Amino acid sequence: MLSKYWKKIGLIIVIVACVFNVMIKLINKLSMDKEMVASAQYVQENPNEEQQNEQKQEKQVTQNTKK
Repeated sequence: MLSKYWKKIGLIIVIVACVFNVMIKLINKLSMDKEMVASAQYVQENPNEEQQNEQKQEKQVTQNTKK
């Protein structure tokens, strides 16, 4: 009997696994408000590294041109 219905059984298993995967992702997803607050806190706590790197490069260029 199993050999006759193996494709259907496999398809049902895959569908159930996909449904569980989607449900878990929907349940564990953070709300947009929480994500925005966390992002804003991160930006405030960590200074902008790109600006610091640009300032270092500018200092190096000015020091190299003075030599």
